[in-house]
Amino acid sequence: MTALDAAAGGSPQSSAPAEVATTGPLAGDPAILGLPSFIVGSVALGLALVGVVPATAVGAPLAIILAATAVGLFIAAIWAAAIGQSAVAGIFGIFGGFWLSYVVLVVGLIHGWFGINPLAVVATQKLFLITWLVIITMLTLATLRMPLAFTVVFALIDVALLLLLIATIQASAGLTKTAGYVVLAFAALGVYLFFGSAGVATGGKALPLGKPVLRD
Repeated sequence: MTALDAAAGGSPQSSAPAEVATTGPLAGDPAILGLPSFIVGSVALGLALVGVVPATAVGAPLAIILAATAVGLFIAAIWAAAIGQSAVAGIFGIFGGFWLSYVVLVVGLIHGWFGINPLAVVATQKLFLITWLVIITMLTLATLRMPLAFTVVFALIDVALLLLLIATIQASAGLTKTAGYVVLAFAALGVYLFFGSAGVATGGKALPLGKPVLRD
């Protein structure tokens, strides 16, 4: 059983035997695809926010986010749903929607789609950030029975969205850069989670993920 499967509510008693997980037609660990897909988009966005590309190059990370992150997360969500991991499928699917909607927002604002005039651009960005902050906060609370590492990832995403919201309201380049470092921090934690899943998939032991905040 994979680390992410266990976090989604599985147990050693209810998990499929290892030989089934490696040979079944609908088996395996969707996190092997979902986590790297999430990480690559997070790294691209984080680097853009901290200033690796000019502030005017808002479209710089979009190719990675659209073609790798959003697509990869949707595939991982379908994979997870196919093997009955509903919580994992929900998480990957929601984040796939987040990244895809980010691409659509940026491209739409650049090309003047949706009938948004220049005076409403900041308000539109605020609407986007507030909406997703509500959803990711909801997911954060829903992970309190999962290992602590997952809750920390979601909490860092909340912090990054909040910093970006304040930066948008105040037009603060400093807060935008700070948000970028937070994005890179949760990408780094995602790397740790990936190594945990990869270790199990290659015959090793799962990495420690911490005790859940809530335990029944």
